[in-house]
Amino acid sequence: QVQLVESGGGLAQAGGSLRLSCVASGRSVFNLGMAWFRLAPGKEREFVVGIGRVGGSPTYADSVEGRFTISRDYTKNSVYLQMDSLKPEDTAVYYCAASKSYSGCYVPDACDYWGQGIQVTVSS
Repeated sequence: QVQLVESGGGLAQAGGSLRLSCVASGRSVFNLGMAWFRLAPGKEREFVVGIGRVGGSPTYADSVEGRFTISRDYTKNSVYLQMDSLKPEDTAVYYCAASKSYSGCYVPDACDYWGQGIQVTVSS
């Protein structure tokens, strides 16, 4: 069983930065497609960024393209989401997700494992 644990959320000002971490256990992130989603009040869970199991380029939502960056550290079995130029509309609970699929998961139903979520709040 894969477990995902997020950390690094909190409060930031508009224009600021935060970095989210997701530590995986039970399976190497090398063998998982990884993704970040977010859920804002009154909205549906939204895809943020995803990357396949091995290599390839990440796919970003238009709303975060050029501001957010996903990365993986195999030595720490972790995935990171660097969030720069934050906007108030980035406020949400962010979820780390993983898929056994080679290509990764880009919609919630395609993800096999989920973290508990972590709050990110951006003030204007």
